[in-house]
Amino acid sequence: MERRDFVKTAGIGAIAATALSKQALAAGSGDKKFRISIAAWSMHKAFFAGEMTMMQQPEFCASVGVHGLELVNRFFESPQYGYLQKFLKVCEDNDVKPLLIMCDDEGDMAAEDKKFRMQSAKNHHKWVDIAEVLGCHSIRCNSGHGQAGDKDAVKRAAESFSELCDYAAQAGINVIIENHGGLSSHPEDLISLMKAVGKPNFGTLPDFGNFPDDVNKYDAVREMMPYAKAVSAKSHDFDDLGNEAHTDFRRMMRIVLDSGYRGWVGIEYEGDKLNESEGILHTKWLLEQVQAEFAPLYA
Repeated sequence: MERRDFVKTAGIGAIAATALSKQALAAGSGDKKFRISIAAWSMHKAFFAGEMTMMQQPEFCASVGVHGLELVNRFFESPQYGYLQKFLKVCEDNDVKPLLIMCDDEGDMAAEDKKFRMQSAKNHHKWVDIAEVLGCHSIRCNSGHGQAGDKDAVKRAAESFSELCDYAAQAGINVIIENHGGLSSHPEDLISLMKAVGKPNFGTLPDFGNFPDDVNKYDAVREMMPYAKAVSAKSHDFDDLGNEAHTDFRRMMRIVLDSGYRGWVGIEYEGDKLNESEGILHTKWLLEQVQAEFAPLYA
């Protein structure tokens, strides 16, 4: 497929036929208790199909009225200083703020081999440096492999993350873990890891999805929120009223706001029934409805 202008195809004309398009533009007025961002992973199909570059992502965000972007390390075509400065200029031109970098494929932070897991921690150092250049507040890491209740794996991961947090603290960067497989899929283990590391720049990124079927995702997000430094509003499908078909967003956002969190909430669309731009806008519309409904309820 030839490279196309993803931003144009994702513009207002492309979604005018959807039932939510006008509401998506109009909703969300009033006192907003959280800000909406876009997780770049929502555009991964376009990226891997060669239909979009990382340089185009800020323009897309601005075109749909979103001004925060959560980056993915796999999307950096050339993470060198000149490239980063060019990307920052594109962000500034579109009034979009890079918020965090989601880091994958840098090793197992809970590996039994100490040399390997400590190297995994060091593998993340470059992303801390890049996050500092871009003005991000955090890097998102994976917790490392481990079965539910594996206390030894938690102890090993704590050693790795302590080293990484110490390095990141020098740059003013947070290290955060999303429920994203391994130890992080089990809230008890993730909270044990938070307590074992116990550093102010170590926290969580609660995702509305990603939990195993035997985990109550609402209870799990509630447990993660005291440590949250970002939130991911995962979406897949929507019903005829525009609500997410698998997650009660209002219930989730009550949990988020009841915790005192007032930061960015990232759209992360991973569905197949809508194209990525439509899925992003449906999720945005839903979050804006929650913003408007909850504005009188939260100080």
